[in-house]
Formats: sequence, structure tokens, C-alpha cells
Amino acid sequence: MSGLLRRHRDFRLLWFGETTGKFGASVTSVSMPLIAVSTLDANTFQVGLLGAAAWLPWLLIGLPVGVWVDRIARRPIMLGAAATSCALFLSVPLAHFAGFLTVGLLLAVTLATGVSAVFFQTAYTAYLPSLVEPADQAEGNSKLHGSASAAQIAGVGAGGLIAQLAGAVNGMFVNAGTFLTSFTCLLGIRHREAPPAVAGDAGAERSLVREIGEGLRLVAHDRWLRTFALFGGASNLGLIGLQSIQVVFLVRTVGVGPGAVGGLIAIGSFGGVAGAFVGRRVAARIGTARATIVFELGLPMLVLLVPLTGGGIGLVLFVVGNFAMAAGVVAGNVIKAGFQQRYCPPGLLGRMTASMQFVNYGTIPLGAVLAGGLGSTIGVRPTIWVMAAAIPSAALILLFSPVARHRDLPTTGADRVDAHVVRQVT
Repeated sequence: MSGLLRRHRDFRLLWFGETTGKFGASVTSVSMPLIAVSTLDANTFQVGLLGAAAWLPWLLIGLPVGVWVDRIARRPIMLGAAATSCALFLSVPLAHFAGFLTVGLLLAVTLATGVSAVFFQTAYTAYLPSLVEPADQAEGNSKLHGSASAAQIAGVGAGGLIAQLAGAVNGMFVNAGTFLTSFTCLLGIRHREAPPAVAGDAGAERSLVREIGEGLRLVAHDRWLRTFALFGGASNLGLIGLQSIQVVFLVRTVGVGPGAVGGLIAIGSFGGVAGAFVGRRVAARIGTARATIVFELGLPMLVLLVPLTGGGIGLVLFVVGNFAMAAGVVAGNVIKAGFQQRYCPPGLLGRMTASMQFVNYGTIPLGAVLAGGLGSTIGVRPTIWVMAAAIPSAALILLFSPVARHRDLPTTGADRVDAHVVRQVT
């Protein structure tokens, strides 16, 4: 243990709680589709709907959640979300044992845990800058993203192993336990946030619609934030589309067993750990803007190997393609997270996060449903081709933006952003 983890107890608790939660979520990413496919005999479109249900809440409630996160303390929101997720995931094996588990119930649980994830992720992104000093935020983001990637690897592998040894449904017990651990860690954090500052006239009645508008204007009128929002939305369309049917692709098209599915996805996901490790270092050497282009366009080009996957030695193509894609995505996210936390005023961080994620994550349900629909009509492998090609193509947005014309992303923008928002709301 070194650096921030060694000297900052509260960050250590946040890190451990977040890492265990990501582990459980990764178990679910394998277990849920396997439950649907192997236990409930769901079709490709239904599996795609499962992927869509997890992200649909970002479209439905993402923007108001951003306002609420800016109005109240973030830690209680995270505690409530972790406890709710624990109970919801526990309900899946209990329903199975009682004999009334259906695809509809899986969809309902997935949708409800997606709501919890909106609250948790928005609050968590805005909480970190209040917990650690600005000088430590880059290291904090790197450690959180790197550990999340490692947890994803272990969780995907564990999900496949549990499915092979004890059944996919039992993976939900693991996931419920990880969110209980996350809740316990958050409960142990001693740091207490300062009361959120109220923008504008403190005596004026605050309007939910007005504050949502502030966040949207902040993103829409700022060329840097607008670029990353549009890129994230386009990239996630292909990324989640591919991921939502990769289990179906491996099991039904390539002929891989359930236990091996988890292992293959886990090995490919190891690229996320590599990306978190090198992202900050490459950015320091060549510049944050240039590194963003390398990680978001250069590495993800190799995802085009995934549709070529076949049996035997052909499985290497799946691993290499996923490894490169994961490395690029995570490294890019580390750089982007640090940029946003420095660039945006603290009082607007929740709304900015929600507005960015409304666009970033709002395309995810569309990608999952599109992949499921295409898989049922043109076939699974051709759909994998479409989704894989969409991932590096999205980075063309970055090439025609200020990102491609600078060495580094800006480190400050608070004064200009605050002035713009004030002009719009007074």
C-alpha cells in the first residue's frame, strides 16, 4: 500500500467500498445474462433488454438527481443506494428458490438497481473532490479506476466460475454481499462534507427545472464539456451494444462454455488495469489532450478483432480486442475524470456530472436494445461487427474538436463557467 491509500484513511474506505461494489457489479454482468439464457431460456432481444434496463434510469432521472446531489450531502445518498442495491440483488436468488423468477422480474430488478446506480455514481463523482485535496485527485482517480478494472476482472471470472460450479443464480449472493461491504465502508468514513453552497440569491426559491437547465447549459455552451459529452454518448452506443450480447456471441455463436465465458471476458478486461496504470503516466509525458486521442482512438481500433473470434486459437482475437478496448476506455476515463473535477466549480459538479452522464449513458439503453434487435434479425456476428466498428468511429468527434488542437486539456475554467451560469439564471 502506498501514497494516498497509506496516508488517507477515509479515501482508503471509499476505495475499498467502491472496489467491492464494482466486483459485485461485474459478477452480475455475467450472472444476469447467464440466468436469462441458461435458466429462463431468454432470446437475444430479451438479453439486450436486460442491458438496456440497467442504463435507462440515466435518461429518466439522471438530470434531477444531479440537482439533488448538489443540494444535499453526497455520502448519505451513496449509503442509501448501496443498501438498496444489496436488497434488490438478494431478491433474485430468493425468487428463484421460491419458484417465481421470470425474465420480467430480472428486468424489474435490473431497472431498480439502475436507479440506485444513478444516485450512487452521481454522488460518488461529486464526493471525491471534497474528500481529497486537489493535488491528490489525479492519484485518487487513477487508483479508483485501476481498482475498479481489477475488480471487474475478478468479478467476471468469479461470475463464470460460480455459474459453472454452483449455478448463475448463486452469483447474486456474492453481489448482495459486496454492496453490503460497500455500505459498511461508507458508514465508517469520518469526513463530513461542508453544507452545499446555494448558487445565486440564497433567499430565492430554488427551481428544479432551473437548476437542471444550469447543468445542461454548462455542458452545451462549453466546447470542452460538450465534446466529451457527445463523444461519450457515441462511444457508449457501440461499447454497450457489443457488451450486451457478447455472452450470447460466445455461448451460441462461438460455442464457449459458461465457465470459460467468464474467464475470456476477465482476461480481456485486464486491459483496464493496464490502462489505469499507464494513463496518468502517458498523459504526463505527451499531454492530457494528446493522450486522450491515443487512448480513445488508437487502442480501441483493435476491438475490430472481436468479430473475427472463432473456436480454439481464434479465441485469442476476442481477448486481444477486448484488452485493447478496455485499456483505452479506462485510461481515457482517468484523464477525463481528473479534467472534469478540476475544470468545474464545486457547486455545479453534481449537475455537470448528471448532464454529462445524461448524454454519455443515455445512449446505452439504445445501444443494448439496438444490439438485441439486430442480433435477432441480421445475426449475432454481423451485429458484433456493427457495434465494434462504432467504438473507434466515435473518436472522430475528438479529432474535429479542440482536443485534437491542444497538447493539454485546460486545468481551470471555473470563473468563466460560473459567470456564464449566473448570466443565464439571473
